[in-house]
Amino acid sequence: MTQQLPPLVVMGVSGAGKSTVGAELARRAGLVFLDGDDLHPPRNVARMAAGHPLSDDDRWPWLEAVGAQLAAGRAGVIACSALRRAYRDRIRALAPDAYFVHLDGGHELIASRLEARDHAFMPASLLSSQFETLEPLQDDEAGLVVALETRPETMGQTGSANAVPNFERIVAFIMRNVVKSGEQPREVDDGCADGAAERPRGARSL
Repeated sequence: MTQQLPPLVVMGVSGAGKSTVGAELARRAGLVFLDGDDLHPPRNVARMAAGHPLSDDDRWPWLEAVGAQLAAGRAGVIACSALRRAYRDRIRALAPDAYFVHLDGGHELIASRLEARDHAFMPASLLSSQFETLEPLQDDEAGLVVALETRPETMGQTGSANAVPNFERIVAFIMRNVVKSGEQPREVDDGCADGAAERPRGARSL
């Protein structure tokens, strides 16, 4: 039996684990997963590969494509940075029931992850600009903030005793705490999966 979820956008800066978590959420819920990076037009890919951050004009068509995929039911879970409120509003303009799950980690943690991976067009040099752009979910946005643990950099990988349990906690936490669209976003600590401890907005486990 699959769990009924609203259209989900797993958001956050590059390296937060959006694709890994999003794909597993979709699998467990029996939904189609889509990596929002695949919706970027070639011009955006070229700019990012060259180390240039995208402008808002670059992002609008991409965000509209994300919203259109959700609205048409072609994907139930999409990984998309959705860093600013305006970007999320653009997605909601096409998919008003979209629910945002923010994987929230500190700069040092995320930078350590990016150093260990080779992304096709998202160099680690752009991370600082992403943190500068990031606007946390606001109280009137339907969503959930998951505070990443100090050392989840092996999330989804094999060969580490901490990898699978941490990945499982994050995914299980989200599955339990996603609420109906329209309720206020909450922040939870992925290290307390059995208790699903609710935290004040702005609190972190880092």
